[in-house]
Amino acid sequence: MSEQNEERSYDEYRVIEDLGGWKRTHNCNEVTAKNLGEEVLLMGWVQFRRDHGGLIFIDLRDREGLTQVVFSPEHNTDVHERAHAIRSEYVVAIKGKVRARPDGMINKGLTTGEIEIIVDEWKLLNTSETPPFAIEDRTDAAEQLRLKYRFLDLRRPILAKNFILRNKAAQSVRRFLDGLGFLEVETPVLTKSTPEGARDFLVPSRMNNGDFYALPQSPQLFKQMLMVSGLDRYFQIVKCFRDEDLRADRQPEFTQIDIEMSFTDEETIMGMAENMIRTVFTETIEKELPSAFPRMTYADAMRDYGVDKPDVRFELKHLEATQIFKGSDFKVFAKSELIKVLRVPNGAQLSRKEIDEYTKFVEIYGSKGLAWIKVKENGEWQSPIVKFFNEEEIAKLSELTKAEAGDILFFQAGSTDIVNAALGALRIKIGERLELIDESAYAPLWITDFPLLEYNPDEKRYVARHHPFTSPQVGQMDTISENPGEALARAYDLVINGYEIGGGSIRIHTPEMQQKMFSALGIGEEEARSKFGFLMDALKFGAPPHGGIAFGLDRLIMILCGAKSIRDVIAFPKTQKATCLMTEAPSAVASTQLRDLGIRLREKKEA
Repeated sequence: MSEQNEERSYDEYRVIEDLGGWKRTHNCNEVTAKNLGEEVLLMGWVQFRRDHGGLIFIDLRDREGLTQVVFSPEHNTDVHERAHAIRSEYVVAIKGKVRARPDGMINKGLTTGEIEIIVDEWKLLNTSETPPFAIEDRTDAAEQLRLKYRFLDLRRPILAKNFILRNKAAQSVRRFLDGLGFLEVETPVLTKSTPEGARDFLVPSRMNNGDFYALPQSPQLFKQMLMVSGLDRYFQIVKCFRDEDLRADRQPEFTQIDIEMSFTDEETIMGMAENMIRTVFTETIEKELPSAFPRMTYADAMRDYGVDKPDVRFELKHLEATQIFKGSDFKVFAKSELIKVLRVPNGAQLSRKEIDEYTKFVEIYGSKGLAWIKVKENGEWQSPIVKFFNEEEIAKLSELTKAEAGDILFFQAGSTDIVNAALGALRIKIGERLELIDESAYAPLWITDFPLLEYNPDEKRYVARHHPFTSPQVGQMDTISENPGEALARAYDLVINGYEIGGGSIRIHTPEMQQKMFSALGIGEEEARSKFGFLMDALKFGAPPHGGIAFGLDRLIMILCGAKSIRDVIAFPKTQKATCLMTEAPSAVASTQLRDLGIRLREKKEA
């Protein structure tokens, strides 16, 4: 820059205080060949700056896309000279004419790839320090760093597109439900702790020292109150909170599409939900889902896949071999509660190193090992465990699996929960490794006929599998009392590609049935009154038959975007330790705040 330019830098290169009457005419993806010759005014961030000797090019970016901008000394010497000050991530306003790109310079990968803007005037709206990582879709920056500077991470086009799609999906849901007569009603965020499920986040109160609110795990009881109130059809896109361990598809605060209907049954709710999800997929990513979603019982899902949210885009079903090895000389199998086999066609190509890695992988789920058999080209079975099998066991196993040359058989033996979890996860791992999964496909599936209750050995009592307000299937009231583990629920989950995206049930709507449910859960009348008195009172005043469903919006958007984690579709997510690296929450508070709340913290023990 010349000395003359340096002397006038304050006046000519300073950030302007306001837009000076300039108004944006287009977003950065809107200017195309149809605008040739028009004067446009764009505003955004400088993605790249390229100085080609005489010409200076910048790619101007906003949330919608990119436009190439050209500063030419032949077109405007002063404007071009000032453009030397522009750097990446500066915020600028550009006024100029649309012209066609020269031959050979067209970028077919961009909506705006046929044109460029030749600049007549420009304003510097703000400068920027050098970002800690490149604002590009492809970045090798660690997730921890990106979460610390989340406001910069969100500038990356791939994430911006996620939130554009998220908005489209939310508006699609609202239009669909409004068209069916649903009312959007807001329910309280500060509510009563009802610890039947995940842990609550508790909120102290200055006005009620010693008492606590809880942040809602879901609006479950309030939406049931709305049905008792006669509002008939309710929905809400609502924040929910659970103080639980996290993983890729969970966060301590998440968003639900919450729905409840009166005078309804399972078929009506499931039909409505199918139509809504089909509509969302069509309107957001232009994908057509099946006209009727297939259904599978919980028992069949656990038998064939070991999980209640199977990914059915590919085969590989579990095969049960428990009876084959009853009384076997192979003691590891003989004393196991459950033995399952996974036959992987052409899986013999897996190396011993890969098998060892899979062995370590299943240990995450409590497994003590991974047995395997490779079927060689001559039909011989190669494995460290075959020598323990007798001829009858080999024959029965061969008949069960129908194993062929080139296949591999993986075995899990032990307790039912561990076997199902380990082999279920291994199935997905192998499906990915052998490229058995069609990543472009979407496979919705209803899971039905869930157990109503499940035994919790730690608490030594039955707990509700979904929640304690789920109705048992018709005619199973006596089963709750006599054989609680055998009772089935009027519940249904919607699964897509191995993720549970929604779950719901028909609710209990009489006080007598609700009290029987509490009794089966070991909740006496006094405790039920203390925790759920307002519900019991409401059920006495003509509660209609009702039911509903809730969809995890974050998880649904993750599937629509093809993201690997819900952190990529939540604007300001938490880490796996439930912290916000950007704001450094949670954090300590002043002792005066604690005193106002009547709280005193225990002193932290020295390490």
